[in-house]
Amino acid sequence: MVHLKSQREIGRLRESADLVGQTLAEVARHIEVGTTLRELDAIAEDYIRTHGGEPAFKGYQVGDHVFPNTLCTSVNDAVVHGIPDDYALQDGDLLSLDCGAKLDGYYGDWGYTFAVGTIADEDAALCRATYQALLNGIDQAVADQRVGDISHAVQVHCESRGFSVVRDLVGHGIGQSLHEDPQVPNFGEPGRGRPLKPGLSICIEPMINRGTQRVVTDDDGWTVRAADGLPSAHYEHMVVVRDGEPEVLSDFQYIEDVIEPPYKIDALSETTTR
Repeated sequence: MVHLKSQREIGRLRESADLVGQTLAEVARHIEVGTTLRELDAIAEDYIRTHGGEPAFKGYQVGDHVFPNTLCTSVNDAVVHGIPDDYALQDGDLLSLDCGAKLDGYYGDWGYTFAVGTIADEDAALCRATYQALLNGIDQAVADQRVGDISHAVQVHCESRGFSVVRDLVGHGIGQSLHEDPQVPNFGEPGRGRPLKPGLSICIEPMINRGTQRVVTDDDGWTVRAADGLPSAHYEHMVVVRDGEPEVLSDFQYIEDVIEPPYKIDALSETTTR
């Protein structure tokens, strides 16, 4: 069931999205060669709890699998849902961080892919394409469009640049539940799918692979990887459907004000960042 949000609810969602942004910015200050994923996770959990929130992912259960941490830390060929461990970041890694927080009963959930040191040109191109595809998808999140318009915008941009759209994973609605209807795939046909109505709050999150679109899941039941072992990128925004122009609740500027070369991928957006 789709729940259209009131202005009060959207304000609560924005507060939760802001907490995620502030958390990711704090974590970004510590992303460097040699830092472990577990260290980053501890920073995120402490920040969320210190600022009155609860980690949204920690304890989240799907079937028999319970997610044990605050951050999803996905390195290189890990697409999403990587579990933080003692892996120490290496020069050239791509690190996708997905963070969720619950504040006053409402969820924030969004993510960003970071360069660790100097990354390969092909990986930088992958990040740029994924980032821009997200912005293109957001542009379609207006009243009287359909979910397929968002999906198609993401797909066309990435595939035109030679990258693959992961089809086994989707974006989603968000509110007082972490995952609500509707699902928001990253591939599809324009003019198809659920109609978009003002007040619909969704997470748009392209998950794009450098090689094959196929993915496999590790034995931990969570970590999803590109089947060919090539890198993947993931960017996610929280968006409210409006008449005329979408409202983006999350803010990448929290992160982009913190990261510096060589940890910053220059000119990620081909147009304007949100």
